Amino acid sequence: MEEHRARRVSEAVKEELAELIGFEMDDPRLASVNVTGADVSPDMRTAHVKVAVEAGQEKKALEALDHAKGFLKHELASRLNLRRIPDLHFSTDTHSDAESRIEFLLRRARRTRARDS
Repeated sequence: MEEHRARRVSEAVKEELAELIGFEMDDPRLASVNVTGADVSPDMRTAHVKVAVEAGQEKKALEALDHAKGFLKHELASRLNLRRIPDLHFSTDTHSDAESRIEFLLRRARRTRARDS
């Protein structure tokens, strides 16, 4: 039962972080960041979040995400109905699949189209 809950929470964390990072944060270091996965531990204390970043931008993007951890955790707390919000640990996803790359490109196109309007 706990594994099923952890998978559901992982998916919810991934979706909310993708929304927050992709559309609601204005940090230019995060412009090329795409959340590709989240793995929440069974005890709901930690979440390991995988992000895809353009080549050469990994260090700056991870520094920006580490700097924004408090804000992201606060936003997750307000959006998800969880007793405990997991601590966020970010790492780059070196094996992002084609599907997540396509989603990343579509989000970036939508974001630039929205800014141009």
